[in-house]
Amino acid sequence: MKKRALSILLTTAMVAAMFTGCGNKTTGGDDKTAGSVSNGGKVLNIYCWNNEFRNRIKDHYSKYETTDDEMVGKIGDVTVKWHETPNAENAYQNALDLALMDQAYAAADDKVDMFLVEADYALKYVDSSVTANVKDLGITDADLANQYQYTKDVVTDGSGAIKGVTWQACPGLLFYNREACKDIWGTDDPAEIQEKVKDWDTFMASAAEAKEAGYTMVSSVNDTYRVYSNNVSSKWAVDGKINIDANIKKWVDDSKAMVDAGYAGTHALWGDDWNKGFYPDGNVVCYFGPAWFVNFSMANNVETSIAYNGGWGATEGPQSFFWGGTWICAATGTDNADEIKDIMLTMTTDATVMKGIVEKDNDFVNNKPAMEEMAKSAYECAPLGGQNPLPMYVAATEAIDLKNLSAYDQGCNEQFQNAMKDYFEGNATYDEALDTFYSKAIAKYPALSK
Repeated sequence: MKKRALSILLTTAMVAAMFTGCGNKTTGGDDKTAGSVSNGGKVLNIYCWNNEFRNRIKDHYSKYETTDDEMVGKIGDVTVKWHETPNAENAYQNALDLALMDQAYAAADDKVDMFLVEADYALKYVDSSVTANVKDLGITDADLANQYQYTKDVVTDGSGAIKGVTWQACPGLLFYNREACKDIWGTDDPAEIQEKVKDWDTFMASAAEAKEAGYTMVSSVNDTYRVYSNNVSSKWAVDGKINIDANIKKWVDDSKAMVDAGYAGTHALWGDDWNKGFYPDGNVVCYFGPAWFVNFSMANNVETSIAYNGGWGATEGPQSFFWGGTWICAATGTDNADEIKDIMLTMTTDATVMKGIVEKDNDFVNNKPAMEEMAKSAYECAPLGGQNPLPMYVAATEAIDLKNLSAYDQGCNEQFQNAMKDYFEGNATYDEALDTFYSKAIAKYPALSK
C-alpha cells in the first residue's frame, strides 16, 4: 500500500529510475531482450484517457468486435478491456503508473498490454524500460517509412529505439469565424484572412480592428500559447536549471498587451467561458488548433454551433506549430504481442484505413503519401464550410521541429500558463507570477532549480 500511495507523487525522473529493471526489460536500439514481449495472452488491457482510440478501433479496425459492455470487446478469442481514466489533475498518468509498477508480478490477465501517451509527457515513458521497442513486436523501419519523421522522433529513446506509433499527425492552423471576418474585413477568403494574421504584429493590429467591430480576437490568450511554445529556441531545462525561452517571454508580453486592450480573455481552455466562441453570440474571431481540435473541441455536433453550420475557415496563421497527438505504446511484459503489432500496423500504416479516418473523423493522419494524395483531392471538411485544409496541414507538418522537446514540457507549460494568469489579470506583478511558477515547477520536478 505504501508503494501505491507514493507512486502518485512520481516525477519524470523517478518514473524512469523506478521502472528501470522492473519486470522484463527491453534495452532499446536493435537489441532484443528475451521475454520483453510474448504471445498467448487471453486478455488485452488497453490504458487510455478518453474514448477517442476506442472509437477509432471500433470504426476502422475490422477485427474488433463490440459486446454489450462498451468497455469490453473481442479480437478473435482475445478479450479486449479498456481502462479509461480522464486526464484531469494527472489522474490518467497516476493510474497508468500504478498499473505499470505492478507489471512484474501482476497476473497474466491483469498486465498492462498497450497504453497511450501524449507528446507532452511521452519521454517519461519512452526513456524507461516500461515501453517495448516496436522492433520487439516485429515492426520494421520499412513498415514505418511513410510516417512523418517527427511522429517517430517523439517516441524515440536515447538509444534510438522507437517505442510507439501514432495514426495522427497534428500540425496546427488558425481557424477563423467566417461571418465575423466578413463583418470586420468584408471577406472570408483564406488568403486574405492570412494577410490579417501573417505575423504577430499584424495579428495584434487586426485584433484592434476586431475589437472596434465588437469582437475579441481569441477567446483566451491561452489559445495562442502553443504557437509560441512550439517556436522556442531552447528547452525548458538547461543544465538542470529552469529556462524561460525568449519566445515564451514574448507570449507573456503579447498576451498582457492583448488582455489590457480587451482583445482576449484569460479563460482556461475547455471551460464554459472559453467554449462560448464556438457559437455565433460568442463573438470570437479565431482559435488555434490541429485537425483533432475541429472534431473534438468546436461543438460540430451541436446544431447551434458555428462548426455545425460550416461557419469556420482555416489559414496558416502567424507561425507553424503542432499540438498533441496520441501515441500507441506496447508495455514491456505484454503477452499479446501479435495483437498489438496488428493493431499498430493497421491503424498507423494501412493507407486505406488511414484515409477512412480522414474522411469519417476529419483527422489528419500519419501517412505522408496518403495525405499528399488527399491534399490534391476533392476532400471537403464540413465544419470548415467545405474547405480542404489538407494542403496547409501537409506544409505545416514539414515545418515541425522537435529539437527542443523535453520531458519537462507538460508540467512547465501548464504551471507557466497558470501562474501568468494572475499577472494578466493584474493580481500579481510579472516577477511575483514568475516566482509562483518556479515554486510549482520545482515541486513537480525536484531535480530542477531556479
